[in-house]
Amino acid sequence: MNEDLAGALEAFILLLKEEKYFEAHEVLEEAWHPLRLQKDPLALLLKGMINAAIAFEHLKRNRPNAKEKAKKVMVSYLRHRALFTPSIRETSLFSLAIEQIETLRKRQDFYLS
Repeated sequence: MNEDLAGALEAFILLLKEEKYFEAHEVLEEAWHPLRLQKDPLALLLKGMINAAIAFEHLKRNRPNAKEKAKKVMVSYLRHRALFTPSIRETSLFSLAIEQIETLRKRQDFYLS
C-alpha cells in the first residue's frame, strides 16, 4: 500500500503543478478509498487534499458561484491539514503536496485561515 500511496502522492503533486486539478483529485481518490475502508487515520488528510484539488477545479472552470463552491470544499482541507505531522508515513511526499496546495491557495488569492 505504501508504494500505491507514494505513487499517488507523486502523481498528485505533478498534476497540481500542471493545473490538472480534476485529474489530481482522481488519482488521490484511488489511494484514499482503500485507506478509508481500513479506517486509516491518513484517510482524512487525503480526503482534505482531494477536496483542495476540487476547490481549484471549481475556480479553474470559473462557473457561476465557483468561488463559493470552492470555499465550501476547501474547508475540508483546512480542517484535516493539521493531521500532517513529520511522523506520518510518506511524510516528505505529503509535505510536498501540502506545499503545492498552499502555493496554489496563495496564487488564487484563496487564503482562508
